[in-house]
Amino acid sequence: MLLGMFETRIHGRGGQGVVTSAELLSIAAFREGRRAQAFPSFGSERTGAPVVSFCRIDDRPIRTREPISNPDAVIIIDPTLLHHVDVFGGLQRAGYVLINSSRSVSELGISDLCKTLAAVTVLTVPATELAREHLGRPLPNAALLGAFAALTGVVSVDSVAAAVRQRFSGETGEANVRAAQAAAGFVPPSSGKAAQEETAGV
Repeated sequence: MLLGMFETRIHGRGGQGVVTSAELLSIAAFREGRRAQAFPSFGSERTGAPVVSFCRIDDRPIRTREPISNPDAVIIIDPTLLHHVDVFGGLQRAGYVLINSSRSVSELGISDLCKTLAAVTVLTVPATELAREHLGRPLPNAALLGAFAALTGVVSVDSVAAAVRQRFSGETGEANVRAAQAAAGFVPPSSGKAAQEETAGV
């Protein structure tokens, strides 16, 4: 159960489903009887251009409408943005970072940056590879949200699956659900963290 508002910022590029990811997360929250708000940043969303989307979840009505500057969690769909955009800007202490990559934090070249993030939990998940395996297409949205749900507990993996089925019908929806469930498997239930997870400052 939420204790106050939980804010998530999603970074990617145009054409990668950044806006859809925030919408799916908000649908998952709605299905659990919570309040949610999802919206993109303003500006160019042409294919390949950096895009930011936001999602707020709370148990109470959400009055604020401004972009999220101090997120509790950051989802990075495109890891090439790590060295070009301040994706960690304003991240809350003891927050979460979820990166779509098969590489470790050290291999991504952000170990030193992560050390400045205090107790932030950083997790890499090969969401694009999982999407190719289950969908036959490199669309990592659902996979990332499955891992996000398992990592943070803000929404359940089952609610993410329901949101995906609501948005995508038939086999497309089921394939996305399988990708989400596979990605959630990177977060062991006993610890709430994945085998590839690195906790900055520890």
